[in-house]
Amino acid sequence: MRIARFSIDGNVAFGAVEGDSPPGTTEGLVLDIIKGIPFADFELSGTKVPLSKVRLLPPVLPNKVVAFGRNYAAHAKELGNEVPDTPFAFFKPSTSVIGPGDQIAYPSFSQELHHEAELAVVIGRMCREVPRERVKDVILGYTCANDVTARDVQKREKQWARAKGFDTSCPLGPWVETDVDPSDLTIQCTVNGQQRQLGRTSQMIHSIEDLIVNISEAMTLLPGDVILTGTPEGVGPLNVGDEVAVTIEGIGTLTNKVIKRG
Repeated sequence: MRIARFSIDGNVAFGAVEGDSPPGTTEGLVLDIIKGIPFADFELSGTKVPLSKVRLLPPVLPNKVVAFGRNYAAHAKELGNEVPDTPFAFFKPSTSVIGPGDQIAYPSFSQELHHEAELAVVIGRMCREVPRERVKDVILGYTCANDVTARDVQKREKQWARAKGFDTSCPLGPWVETDVDPSDLTIQCTVNGQQRQLGRTSQMIHSIEDLIVNISEAMTLLPGDVILTGTPEGVGPLNVGDEVAVTIEGIGTLTNKVIKRG
């Protein structure tokens, strides 16, 4: 099931996305509005609206976004970094999250903004110290993410809070796919239609199970929390006016445009 969060006539709701459409369009897609929230038992209302008539929002509003760096060997190498022996985590605040079609505001304190296409894991239930064999039980589904990074700031500041946590630095969407095997999906990024990144989730150094076991040893994960799983090689610059799209096989495409920060 594809679960979207959306706004219509000033109201916010969740809905199940139904139908098929050509890549990059919403033609033919409809939303069956959900009674309740997707983190508990819910029913489909049977009330349907065309996806083209609503505004898609970030599919979840996470309490926290836990991101894992250097989880693809080729990406670590392209930036001159060593591959970590254990998962390497950092945070992006909830205020960094935007949805599909929202604008990425180029931060005034950076001159080198980069895209990073990533598979995002959405947590479906409160959990702590999750054993490896139970990881699938705590996952609601998967979505596309762009770990937008002020690369020059990342290089000169030891902590990554500003480089990766600024407002609009965490696009998520277009929806959460609950029925997909994440172990070997194509993940790609285009900028103005030109391919920049192309990899497969099977190239991760540390698996999704590794990541969730690692972080849940330290902290409680809440429904709607998001885990970013790392980016394949090919990261590169974004400029004002660019349109950046992250596409993950079996999930969908997340598109955002870069604007000058006002």
